[in-house]
Amino acid sequence: MTDNARARKLADRIQVVVAETLDRRIKDPRLGFVTITDARVTGDLREATVFYTVYGDDEERAASAAALESAKGVLRTEVGRQTGVRFTPSLAFVPDALPDNARTIEDLLDKARAKDAEVRQVSTGAQYAGDADPYRKPEDEDDEPGTDGSSEKNEGPASA
Repeated sequence: MTDNARARKLADRIQVVVAETLDRRIKDPRLGFVTITDARVTGDLREATVFYTVYGDDEERAASAAALESAKGVLRTEVGRQTGVRFTPSLAFVPDALPDNARTIEDLLDKARAKDAEVRQVSTGAQYAGDADPYRKPEDEDDEPGTDGSSEKNEGPASA
C-alpha cells in the first residue's frame, strides 16, 4: 500500500470518527448543525485538515468554529484511540467553501437562463436577414469546374 493510499484511508477514518464524536460526545451549546464534509492528511500523517459546513448564518458559523476549536483536544484523543496510529495527527478545522461556490454557480446559471429566455423572447417572430440556408450550393452538378467534358489532363509533351 502506498503512502498516498494510507493517508487517504486515515483521512476517511478521521472524517467518520470526528463526525460521530461531534454527534455523540460533544455537548457544546455553541455547536450548531455541523456537517463534516472531508478530511485530508499530510503525507507524513502528522497533520489532518477537517473540512466542515454549518447550516445557519454567519453568527452561527462563528460560534460553531469556536466550539470546534475548544473541542479539538477531545476530538484528537478520540481519533487517536479509534485509529490506533503511532502518532495521532493534529487537527485543523477549515470551513468548506463548497456550498458558497455552489451558490455562486447557481446564481450564474440563473442569470444565464434569464438571458436565454430574454433572447428567445426577442427572437420569436424574427426573420432571417438573408436566405434561410446561408450556404452556397452548386446550381447543377454539371456546372462544377472540370466536369464540362473537356479533357484537361496533361498527357506529357505533344508528339508531332
